[in-house]
Amino acid sequence: MASIDRYLTSSRSALRRQWSSAKIARRLIIGSAIFWCVIYIQVIIFYNISRGTCWYQSGAYGVFFSIYIAIESGILPLLLLFIFGLLTANNVHKTRQRIEPIGAAHGGRHVQGSKTSKKDVQLHKMLANQILVFIILNMPNPCFLVYRAITVNTSKSVLRSTTEEFAGNMTYALIYLGFSLTFINFLISSDMFRKEFLQLIRVQIFRQRPIPVATVRRDNNNNCEIK
Repeated sequence: MASIDRYLTSSRSALRRQWSSAKIARRLIIGSAIFWCVIYIQVIIFYNISRGTCWYQSGAYGVFFSIYIAIESGILPLLLLFIFGLLTANNVHKTRQRIEPIGAAHGGRHVQGSKTSKKDVQLHKMLANQILVFIILNMPNPCFLVYRAITVNTSKSVLRSTTEEFAGNMTYALIYLGFSLTFINFLISSDMFRKEFLQLIRVQIFRQRPIPVATVRRDNNNNCEIK
């Protein structure tokens, strides 16, 4: 959803940009939470507790669930992130190229019709880094699940079963690691995020006055005024 939102924000179409709003984002977040809670009701029915471990039933449902998880948690998100990441990068590239000369009457200056703000550029960078981390850390798990679905009826030794169980747990650990790296990723990727974070610590923890942020405004004669 974040990658789709960045694509809509960077679009040249005003109609598409209207779909990128906090109101719509809140509705999608709530709707997404409800949707996935309903989808995973199947776990209550088809999961068993054996030797202290909660695991899905073997047989046909085991094959189905392994393939389903591989698509839902791996292939589909990666595909959507890749597609909308490329579309967003294309929009940003086109925006930077939309610079038109005014002419000799205006001193030969160049004006950019729809310049991408510094905030949007940093948000795009943060999202791009998050997508990269997501792909690297989430790819092993669906690959492992597909392998396990293919070999579900294969006779395995104790050593092989133990090795596969360890490998499966490590792929899940990588997914959780990706969630925990979100803050660090944003902190490294964005100067704006770092400043906002330090400002938050300064105001909320140390109870100091916020540091005033300088803003630049241009008048009709293209003169800069700093406030």
